[in-house]
Amino acid sequence: MNTHGKPLIALATALLLTGCASNGDPRDPLEPYNRTMHSFNEGVDRAVLKPLAKGYQAIAPSPVQSGIRNFYSNLDDVTVFTNNLLQFKLEQASSDLLRVAFNSSFGLLGLIDIATPMGLKKHNEDFGQTLGRWGVGSGPYLVLPFFGPSSFRDGVGLVVDTATTDLVYQVEDIPTRNWTLALRVVSRRADLIDAKEAIEEAALDNYEFTRDFYLEHRKALVRDGRPSAAE
Repeated sequence: MNTHGKPLIALATALLLTGCASNGDPRDPLEPYNRTMHSFNEGVDRAVLKPLAKGYQAIAPSPVQSGIRNFYSNLDDVTVFTNNLLQFKLEQASSDLLRVAFNSSFGLLGLIDIATPMGLKKHNEDFGQTLGRWGVGSGPYLVLPFFGPSSFRDGVGLVVDTATTDLVYQVEDIPTRNWTLALRVVSRRADLIDAKEAIEEAALDNYEFTRDFYLEHRKALVRDGRPSAAE
């Protein structure tokens, strides 16, 4: 498991120990719709994504999986760089730009992550966080078809990032773009197999746990670890 997953595991453990929120959560006024969409996404995951992810793990050697993971992480750094600029986090933006430069060149188009050993830390920023940074509230919780947990703010952020800085969606050749998107989805799902199975076994209500985990995690990302309750 990569080190970026450790904070997520810690948060998931804390939520499991403290229990999920009760029904009628004010953050989730669309709960009937959201539960239906959550069930739909879980069905797609069980029928399609999970089997593909397990097949990918079985077929692709670990170095190949690592290279693919690094490749997509390098592309993601373009989105991270842009949103750090928009948040005026200039030091982090400079680090992101150097990550892209080094990994894209000496790292063979990002297949090898040489930036992290150099001390150039991987950051996590997107336009949803940028909106939160400038005072836009999360809004109601929202489960998106295929994309999963989100909110009104993060849904807008997803659209903006997809249309502007997600380099995979900018590929003009449709078959190439679709295959590249599919491989990214399968790679990311493969990285979550163990964690998702553990959550499914431990959580009494998978929907409530997923919602609470997502909202707390996003709040922590927007705060950058600060103890303030503001988003």
